[in-house]
Amino acid sequence: MSRSPVSSIRNLGPAMDAACARAGIQSAEDLRALGPDAAYARLIASGTAPHFIGYYALVMGLQGRPWNDCRGEEKTALRKRFDAIKAASSPNPRSELETILDQIGVIAPKEKAARPSARRS
Repeated sequence: MSRSPVSSIRNLGPAMDAACARAGIQSAEDLRALGPDAAYARLIASGTAPHFIGYYALVMGLQGRPWNDCRGEEKTALRKRFDAIKAASSPNPRSELETILDQIGVIAPKEKAARPSARRS
């Protein structure tokens, strides 16, 4: 049985072929069988930086639709799915307190120590 490259799916190109190969997704058939959410979680776990447009281009492509067809409530719902995948895939998820401190602009101690202005000569 002949297997199609990932890039045979609408919106996906050679870069997605390579990213999927790193994630153990060897063909368009494998990608379709996994579905967009599980596949994207595997991409993140294998080192692909999460990017919302890449995620919804994948979702739209698996539906046979152009990437820029995603709008309105559908795009909002996909953003929630993407954020959940990204949060679940994070190797060091932040605590609720750290998330709130980040939202109000407080810098975590380890990040502050890494800034040049925080170092002592």
